[in-house]
Amino acid sequence: MSATRLGYEVIVSEAIPLALPGRTPDGGARTWAPVSTTLVFGREEAVLVDPPLTSAQAEAVADRVRAIGRRLTHIFATHAHGDHWFTAPSLADRFPGAQVVATGGTIAQMHRAAEARAGFWDKILPGQIPASPVTAVAAEDLGNRLVLEGHALSVLGVGHSDTDDTSVLHIPDLDLVVSGDVVYNGVHQYLVESCDGGRDAWRRAIAAVEALGACRIVAGHKNHRYDDDADRQIRETRRYLADTDQLLETEPTPERFYSAMIRRHPDHLNRSSLWGSSQALYPDRTQGAPPPT
Repeated sequence: MSATRLGYEVIVSEAIPLALPGRTPDGGARTWAPVSTTLVFGREEAVLVDPPLTSAQAEAVADRVRAIGRRLTHIFATHAHGDHWFTAPSLADRFPGAQVVATGGTIAQMHRAAEARAGFWDKILPGQIPASPVTAVAAEDLGNRLVLEGHALSVLGVGHSDTDDTSVLHIPDLDLVVSGDVVYNGVHQYLVESCDGGRDAWRRAIAAVEALGACRIVAGHKNHRYDDDADRQIRETRRYLADTDQLLETEPTPERFYSAMIRRHPDHLNRSSLWGSSQALYPDRTQGAPPPT
């Protein structure tokens, strides 16, 4: 019996305000970036990739899963930043039988994120994040693939992107890669962890995604108005990293770097992310610890 046809849908949880003092240099509010959650579905079953951050966002995602009328079999997290997995346990509770999956490296990073949660996440989003025990099983134990109605969804570890131990999900039968934070789509990139060779490692992760040859990419952070064209997103993500390298050589302060990046990327969403990154990239010129993005 032949496999059924697959489809996919992207649910974008829009930017939300953070409980942080101060504003960006141009007066903007401190916000968390838009987050993409992807549903890949067949006739009867579905796989969810990168569950969102807050309880309210997860409820909206759950409503959409119910609306498409498929049985949720797996919840896959591409990496351990909390905005890509903290609601996985609560979503799994809503859909009995759904198995949370991540690579072994991501699971190790999840434990670190869970330990840091009270001192970071719960301060900037008080009362908004559900309980988040680490319940994921290792993708390696599943042969680094999920099976959806006869179709293989392949898990590929790509190393460091905007954080360590990241992965992507490749769905050849949709000509699609769900890239997590390896590729961005019209949103300022998180650069806080990009020093000490991080941007070069990120470029290698992008090259690994490019080598898959997919026509479409779902970025972990996207402007919902933009399409999923792979070539454009890869080109723009690389350009952002190149601009970062160049401007770090010419701009003496985080404020100057911030302004110069906005001039080069005026339509990117969530300047709050850029301001957090700017401060992290200039630690000797910033008072206190860099604010989160």
